[in-house]
Amino acid sequence: MPRSPARRLLLAFATFLSAVALALPATAPPASAGTGFPPVDGAWSSPGPYAVAVKVEAVTTFYYPRDIGQSALRHPVIIWGNGSFAFPVVYRDLLIHWASHGFVVAASNSTQADTGLSMRAGIDRLARLDGDAGSPFHGRIDLAHVGASGHSQGAAGAINAAADPRVDAIAPIQPGPLATTSGLHGPALFLAGQRDSIVWPALVRAFYDSAGRVPAVYAELKGADHFTTVGDGGGFRGVTTAWFRFHLMGDEQARGEFFGPSCAVCTGSAWSDVRRNAEALQIPAS
Repeated sequence: MPRSPARRLLLAFATFLSAVALALPATAPPASAGTGFPPVDGAWSSPGPYAVAVKVEAVTTFYYPRDIGQSALRHPVIIWGNGSFAFPVVYRDLLIHWASHGFVVAASNSTQADTGLSMRAGIDRLARLDGDAGSPFHGRIDLAHVGASGHSQGAAGAINAAADPRVDAIAPIQPGPLATTSGLHGPALFLAGQRDSIVWPALVRAFYDSAGRVPAVYAELKGADHFTTVGDGGGFRGVTTAWFRFHLMGDEQARGEFFGPSCAVCTGSAWSDVRRNAEALQIPAS
């Protein structure tokens, strides 16, 4: 079927972006004790220490540390699902942000990501690239630490993708209804917007309520609507970065954001409602 002019324009724009190495700070500070990754001292919303590059393929767009081929570390993975009819470029600055913190982001190019299958294909592709001696990703992908996130329909895809045993932790942002938590086997951060009139907070809380088998946190961003996530992630940017730094990188500085009696998200003024289930409450602050 011929592509529409608008679709051709979007694909051309995405291809252009793939050729650009994005000039984020290129000099990393000393490695954080115990993780090997540079510490960020709680600056979750600020750009990380890695310069970022983008590579667009047919199924997946990759956002990754530009000099990953020279890294001494294996970098954890975040798979991403877009909202309905959206492409990764819609969330470009959020995905770049995660990559600047050292993650390899495998963003599905699908505009209908709710099943999670196109997202999981990103893990498969990275596994092949990790084993390809001619790839800059060779020996640099940490497939033992994989997270899943997405927005709206793509957030439903993140929940569904969590049934894959390779997915360790999830942070779905304003997830649509076509998902089941029955496959969850790792920690989950369910994010809602207080003023979201498309995916009401009550719908996100229902996912949280059904995830009692795993450590689960529900956080509702004050004043956020359904499109707060577009672009740089808005108020969701820092909290998701901290979540994945703790669960995928072992960054202990991020633990207190979610766990312990005075967790930062629990007491922060940016959040209109925060809940933690019994499994999450058992995780200590240190």
